[in-house]
Amino acid sequence: MNKKIVCTVLIVLLVALLGICGRYVFVNHFSENTNEQYSNNSSESDADGSHSSDYGVYLSDTFEELPDNVSCNTLVIDAQYFTADEIAELHKTNGEIYSYINVGSIEDFRDYYTEYADLVLGAYENWDEEYWLNVGDQRWQDFVLNTLASELVAKGVDGFFVDNVDVYYNYPEDEIYNGVAAILQGLKATGKKVMINGGDVFVTKYLDNNGSLDNVLDAVNQESVYTSINWDDESFEENDSENRDYFDEYLARVLGDGKEAFVLEYTDDSDLAAAARNYAARHGYRIYVSDSLELD
Repeated sequence: MNKKIVCTVLIVLLVALLGICGRYVFVNHFSENTNEQYSNNSSESDADGSHSSDYGVYLSDTFEELPDNVSCNTLVIDAQYFTADEIAELHKTNGEIYSYINVGSIEDFRDYYTEYADLVLGAYENWDEEYWLNVGDQRWQDFVLNTLASELVAKGVDGFFVDNVDVYYNYPEDEIYNGVAAILQGLKATGKKVMINGGDVFVTKYLDNNGSLDNVLDAVNQESVYTSINWDDESFEENDSENRDYFDEYLARVLGDGKEAFVLEYTDDSDLAAAARNYAARHGYRIYVSDSLELD
């Protein structure tokens, strides 16, 4: 073969080979950068204000016990056990910070338990240290709004994570319904956001009666929509379709009123957790999955 032709063929093959290699390097580099970007988004706060997690609930943790560099768009803590300085520090790496506030029951480890023990209505199933409380009593309403809520506002929280509105489900009386409504309206009057944990029976009745939830809440958090808890051994499993459909219908009404819907799921199974997250995404719920009932 002519030497000139051989050289030409070799040059063509070399150029083609360089092109393939170059394309491989580019694609591989792009893939690595994409994976790196995804990893960073899931582990640390970004310069544009986004955070590693959308939603986090850590009710049993003190400031020192929280995960290192916790970073959530919405973070829920029990701020009664945090200082104002600690909450200010959390605001550096987190968005809105909600504090737990128990309006419908009382735990016997709270330092104000003895003062309101006379308002106890009955035992709280599955929680030995807790009791349902008569929220219709003015003394309790004043304490929640003028002491508990005021102290939390002074510490710099952005909202309240209101627990045990389900007292109305357990004691469906007008006095209890009106007491819950009065407390929620008082919390809204502080100018802070209000997220109710549970409380579907109260929320549904209030929405039916008033046509809007504007005066009592900004969001709801519903536990165990996709997952369920076996209280006999405190294990976790997938919820049945009947319960799931009920909560979906309820949360659809909340979303339809322009409020946010958060869900709190419990499981230590990674596949079930992934399924719960996918389900929440499809329905427009903001989700946190905990592997512990203690939320630590």
